[in-house]
Amino acid sequence: MNDQLQNGAPAHAPKGSALETIIVFCHLRWDFVYQRPQHLLSRLAEHFKVLVVEEPIFHEGDGFLKSRQVAPNLTVYQPHTPVAAQGFHDDQIPLLQPLLAELVSAGEDPIAWCYTPMALPLLQSVHPRVVVYDCMDELSAFRNAPKQLLQRETALLNLADVVFTGGPSLYEAKRDRNPNTHCFPSSVDVAHFSQALERARVHPSQAGLATPRLGFFGVIDERFDTDLLKAVADAHPEWQLVMVGPVVKIDPASLPKNGNIHYMGQASYEELPSYLAAWDVCLLPFALNESTKFISPTKVLEYMAAELPIVSTAITDVVKPYGGIVSIARSPREFIAACEDALAMSPERRANMVDDMRAVVQRTSWAATADQMRALLTARPAQERHDGAPAGTNAANVNPLRATATTQKYNCVIAGGGPTGLSAAYHLGKDAILLDKNPTPGGWCRSIEDRGFTFDYAGHIMFSNDPYVLKLYDKLLGDNLHWQNREAWVYSKDVYTRYPFQGALYGLPPRVITECIVGAIEARYGAEKEKASACDLAKPVEDCCADGGVELPAGTQGGTAVAAAPAKPGNFEEFIYKVWGAGIARHFAIPYNKKLWTVPLTDMETSWLGGRVPLPDLAEIIEGALEPVGKPMGPNARFGYPLRGGFQALVSGFLPFIEGKVEHNAEVTQVLPGEKTVALADGRRIRYEHLISTMPLPELVRMIGQEAPEEVRMAAKGLNHISIRCVNLGINRANITDKHWIYYPEETIFHRIFVQGNASPHCNPPGGFGLTCEISYSPWKPLPLDGDALIQRCIEDCIAVGIIDASDEVIVANQVDMPYAYVVYDHARAANVATVKEWLARHDIVLAGRYSEWEYYNSDHAFIAGKKAAEAVRAADAGASRSAAAE
Repeated sequence: MNDQLQNGAPAHAPKGSALETIIVFCHLRWDFVYQRPQHLLSRLAEHFKVLVVEEPIFHEGDGFLKSRQVAPNLTVYQPHTPVAAQGFHDDQIPLLQPLLAELVSAGEDPIAWCYTPMALPLLQSVHPRVVVYDCMDELSAFRNAPKQLLQRETALLNLADVVFTGGPSLYEAKRDRNPNTHCFPSSVDVAHFSQALERARVHPSQAGLATPRLGFFGVIDERFDTDLLKAVADAHPEWQLVMVGPVVKIDPASLPKNGNIHYMGQASYEELPSYLAAWDVCLLPFALNESTKFISPTKVLEYMAAELPIVSTAITDVVKPYGGIVSIARSPREFIAACEDALAMSPERRANMVDDMRAVVQRTSWAATADQMRALLTARPAQERHDGAPAGTNAANVNPLRATATTQKYNCVIAGGGPTGLSAAYHLGKDAILLDKNPTPGGWCRSIEDRGFTFDYAGHIMFSNDPYVLKLYDKLLGDNLHWQNREAWVYSKDVYTRYPFQGALYGLPPRVITECIVGAIEARYGAEKEKASACDLAKPVEDCCADGGVELPAGTQGGTAVAAAPAKPGNFEEFIYKVWGAGIARHFAIPYNKKLWTVPLTDMETSWLGGRVPLPDLAEIIEGALEPVGKPMGPNARFGYPLRGGFQALVSGFLPFIEGKVEHNAEVTQVLPGEKTVALADGRRIRYEHLISTMPLPELVRMIGQEAPEEVRMAAKGLNHISIRCVNLGINRANITDKHWIYYPEETIFHRIFVQGNASPHCNPPGGFGLTCEISYSPWKPLPLDGDALIQRCIEDCIAVGIIDASDEVIVANQVDMPYAYVVYDHARAANVATVKEWLARHDIVLAGRYSEWEYYNSDHAFIAGKKAAEAVRAADAGASRSAAAE
């Protein structure tokens, strides 16, 4: 690695140096806004060798560390990796670990200092003697926060030797979660900001602005109240509002554009006093939302050092300590009035204010804060190494958390709390533990509630041909179950037609109907060879969407036909043309399936179809073209759904019947097959005789790591899938449509809308109606938009296709993400799955469910898969008992 270090001083202190090392993992760039990490670490570098590790930057080619020395004993490292995932993402960890290991000398046990819990898996690379968590923000409340962040923070709080919080609100939130938690609110460099008292030193960029000037410096993001800023600008066009700082995580186009608002961009720390010097009032225009609930703005004390009036919204960590000095406003009207009052402040009031401000800033400094933190660090006794590896274990394969006093043991560990895992736990009995990383059960069958609306993670319904599953539905839901006739439709050519497309062509343009009928006839009778092949494939099943909307017929397993069909087409696209014909292919099957699967259909094989998409019945096609189809057809023509609680109610129904233990917020982070042990994010280890994994197969192999042979790891990496983003919309109008779901093969960003409001009337608040727009994405077709822009595009497309009106009020809009949604049946899938399964089977790991078996399952198949997994474990136990008795 040494030849890859660039642009910096040597990583280590000079030979003979006695300085102890602090390795810092930070989510903020050193050259970003100068704030808490820079203030503290630059001062700690007087007593420690400080190595700051930033989040990785994408770089094609081999990974390396770029370093630069920013101060004596303070070096910043910027990892460059060929992984596009942002932050300390799980995909980055295997590449970062060997790079970071070389920062630590042999036998050295440094202090690990975390600003983000997402770096937790990297601790095993540096073997820390002491772990520090400096919690400066509630990162989980920020926009686009990683989904694992809360679980990682729980683990870090359990592990940390000492926790510092950036303000009183954070301290109250964390103090009961670690006994050695200390509150160190934001401080101030008085000497630096008191330069603003030289009022003549005006930054050139604002020298030409009229007065009065009201200013803000800091990051402009989701915490910033842009509506408030516009209200102030509108109320007083003569005021000049100076906004200094970068715009991040929000669209700059969304900022108010009044002529008296001046966006100066990011300024250096050295420039800030010259901005302050020319202001008349300092502003803290923060929105009051989840992202600001725990903030403790550093700029309050920096404004005070400049001895300027301050107006703030009602941020808790401003109101409580400084409410007697800072003017607090709880509405735009109050904020404007407070600014007016500040500008009209009498000399006597100003003198009293200045006295109060001086008393506050003289009580604190960043140097004093750093010294107090250092005292707590040096007072800590040397701890056991935090790699947590018991004697005789391979530390490289162990989760980087301190080992618990005892290791728990269960006959069976079930990893994953989706429908398969819940079913396995239900069928297993007492000596089993189900570990679910989510706070609620159900996996992708969970539901969320938002202001009276209930939304599922994508659309789910209940249907099955299996009598056992039907009885299970009744047991799990009791009277919280209702059945209804399916209303599934396709929207194309500006008209709605019933699902399936090929059986309900009535209403489409005559030219389209003609092409579809002629194409279907040619597909059946065009040539003798094609005729024989097509007839062998014909079955009365009609899922032209190939998205799991119908039950598999008898004689199939996991989406694969048991009896081999002769003369199968070579790929999915060829199948579509041979089975449906060119017309249906052109007008629906090709565009819809390309939209859903995101990959070229020629890259997909056809074994998974197994009766899902066979040859249409020509009589039905012609009848459906001549007159409207009166009722839904197929095995899910009538479906069930919970009356209350969304689909969540079905999977939650397992819990009262599970005799074993169920743990939520219990994330499995590593699997050690050789030791029959799983390691959790909170530091615990659980031994097992049997492991039932319902986790995605690539994730399971990644957690096993180097213990899996290279061919197994490569096979797992070769497994492809698509993801689904759900944009949920709550409309302030009842009974928008009578449909249950709608397929969109044409230009909308979504491929399907699940009409959540019709799944059950209790999914809507009075007068409201819920819709879920489903958007597939993958590495081959990334999301074209994200965040608010994606929501807005969905709203626009909903208006364009007429599902809602332009006049409709959207009162709820949120998103849920499903990183693993559909397994892609590419041509390498079968061989890759076989390689992985064969190795795992030798290590008593039972695979169950859609993602672990890497098969095409619906939720009822998941119930059966869990039952079969439990039966496999019981059979193995019975066999072991017989063997023991025989001996």
